Amino acid sequence: MAERTALVEQRRPQRQDPERPGPAGLPLGLLRTARPRQWVKNVLVVAAPAAAGELFSRAAAVQLALVFGLFTAAAAAVYLINDARDVAADRAHPTKCRRPVASGQVPVPVAYAVGGLLGVLAPLAAAALCTPMTAVLLTAYLGMQLAYCVSLKHVLVVDLVVVTTGFLMRAVIGGVALGIPLSRWFLITTGFGALFMVSAKRYSESVTVDEQRTGATRALLTEYTAGYLRFVWQLAAGVAVLAYCLWAMESGGVADAALLPWRQLSMVAFILAVLRYAVFADRGSAGEPEDVVLRDRPLALIGLVWLSLYGLAVADL
Repeated sequence: MAERTALVEQRRPQRQDPERPGPAGLPLGLLRTARPRQWVKNVLVVAAPAAAGELFSRAAAVQLALVFGLFTAAAAAVYLINDARDVAADRAHPTKCRRPVASGQVPVPVAYAVGGLLGVLAPLAAAALCTPMTAVLLTAYLGMQLAYCVSLKHVLVVDLVVVTTGFLMRAVIGGVALGIPLSRWFLITTGFGALFMVSAKRYSESVTVDEQRTGATRALLTEYTAGYLRFVWQLAAGVAVLAYCLWAMESGGVADAALLPWRQLSMVAFILAVLRYAVFADRGSAGEPEDVVLRDRPLALIGLVWLSLYGLAVADL
């Protein structure tokens, strides 16, 4: 009986005790918890100024760099508090257990304290260094994301709306900081483009969970059906493409100084980018959008072509 008990104990997975952070381990763990790979999302703060051709002054560049930093700090605050709240569930997850808070590299009280400090300082700095509306938007973003961490991520459809709105607010805040009027087509394209990527991510996660037949820490994945999420990302992709085409055609014909209708030609690159990303969404491999965007060379090339065409349109060349 003793030998049998010992054999069972050997087969049972051993629970690892949380790591004790060293002097250099804590700052590194805090940086990892801030998700540096996710910072690429905050580049959206330049979307509105780029669309309006307002990127070429020193004042605009300084202001946008400041807004980027403040939004990154606000997002880091949300990540820290979220990981502190979800520490028990993350420790039971096969991959999230390696996160600094779940592994013990960053103690839970420290995560709460640093997250709370960043959450307070970011809006205050925005109020002092940017426009009042920028501070209001940043505060609204923090409030919405913290509500998401606490309860909204458990509400069907609302969770998709909140994450999508977070992307849209990134795009809006750059225009607000520089006092740039925002086109209705810009807002629709950005909003539904974000919904396309968010729902494609959820779809990929749902497919992965179904294939593995395992539980997921994101409980809503068991309530969404793969068919519904596929419908959402397909609908969002269609609306985003339509809105972009209407936006590109809104300016009418070719400007007097332009050689070709660059804005209208950019529609081809935009549609190709959506179609290329949809390949990964359909395969269920768009669970990490930043990996798709940064690692797929054809998609990167299409993106560069789109940037070139739109840049020529803004410059009226």
